[in-house]
Amino acid sequence: MASEVTKTDEEWRAQLSPEQYEVLRKAGTERPWSGKYVNNHDDGTYRCAACGAVLFDSTTKFDSGTGWPSFYEPAVAEAVELIEDSSHGMVRTEVRCRRCGSHLGHVFDDGPRPTGQRYCMNSLALDFEPKS
Repeated sequence: MASEVTKTDEEWRAQLSPEQYEVLRKAGTERPWSGKYVNNHDDGTYRCAACGAVLFDSTTKFDSGTGWPSFYEPAVAEAVELIEDSSHGMVRTEVRCRRCGSHLGHVFDDGPRPTGQRYCMNSLALDFEPKS
């Protein structure tokens, strides 16, 4: 699927920090427990750090014990795109922002009820908007 937001590599590099660029545009992963949203328990909305699309709501965030912010479902299912990822000698499901194609993290089938899903996201891929 074609992304709504398209930019050149130079435009992405100018907009994002080097660390964000590595995660969002090169499918990198931040170190566990290093992200600013791992222990964020405030009410609000998590948006894509690259394009601002609404991705997750704080009501679906849970402590997975993995070192990355985890959610049991997206705020809007259509906001994310799921892609098979066979890198690193294993098969996983990559999660990308549908609006701009940026890498957010991966989803696993070991989350809590009601979905059983664990959307394991990189803090660098997210911006948090507190509930007003």
